[in-house]
Amino acid sequence: MSTLPVVAATDGSDDSLRALDWARDAARRRDAPLRVVHVRQYAAWAQAEVMAVVPPPDPDDDPVLDAARARLREEQDGGPAVEYVGADGVPAAALPELGAEAQLLVLGSRGRGGFTSLLLGSSSLAAARDAECPVVVVPRPGREVHGTAPAGPGPRVVVGLHVDSPDEATLAFAFAEAALRDARLQVVAAYPWPVQSWMTAPGQAVAPVIDEVAVASETRVLADGLLAPHRGRHPGVRAETHAVPGDAAGNLVAASADADLVVVGRHRRRLLAPARMMGSVAHAVLLHAAAPVAVVPPAPPEE
Repeated sequence: MSTLPVVAATDGSDDSLRALDWARDAARRRDAPLRVVHVRQYAAWAQAEVMAVVPPPDPDDDPVLDAARARLREEQDGGPAVEYVGADGVPAAALPELGAEAQLLVLGSRGRGGFTSLLLGSSSLAAARDAECPVVVVPRPGREVHGTAPAGPGPRVVVGLHVDSPDEATLAFAFAEAALRDARLQVVAAYPWPVQSWMTAPGQAVAPVIDEVAVASETRVLADGLLAPHRGRHPGVRAETHAVPGDAAGNLVAASADADLVVVGRHRRRLLAPARMMGSVAHAVLLHAAAPVAVVPPAPPEE
């Protein structure tokens, strides 16, 4: 295949089948093939410490992949080319590796394993944290969020922007997705408010003199400057800058109501913390957003 596929991970659960529908639509929009993958949990006799020769699973003899075939068979005309792959392993470790040969990895928020009360399964969390490509996690329907989403007709993509440490990969993905969907792009640039008071003496707090209108205006100016190159590359995308007070995660979750997609960036690796990290904002949005969430790996650092 000359075009990297959109990969949908499935385990037969309702969550993974909803993710399969989303992945099929994403592959069609991108004119890309769709790869459906079922990672079967190692049986006890097939674990690494047991000396046994385990043949690769046959994708033609897998009830989970059969269910995926039946679901995709309903829309044969005009759909993407589909490949079915079976694998044995630990899903939380194997699924992130699929991102090395994918342009997009799509999963449901939870699979068959774990506790039913969990909002996010371990495999979805591991994939969003570790995969080399953007990962989309499709939530269960019916999530309620507090706050008011911006009014307006038509599809809408939401992206979070930290004006002090923007990530070009996140913005580029959000603009490209909005262009594919012919959607308006809502850019949420949150600034901390209210500002914490200073302690000048024991028991004496002094609030700094800061004009919130000025802070909001400066945030909007910085955001528009960061968005300018992307607006130039995607002139057909109507990008709306929203400078909002409060925490970024709460504002993004509120904006997720009736959105087509919420886009967040993943933390960069740091010198004293070289392991990959999700980031508190991305984690909170994955847990609570009402719309599918795309977690985008950071752009590689410049030399």
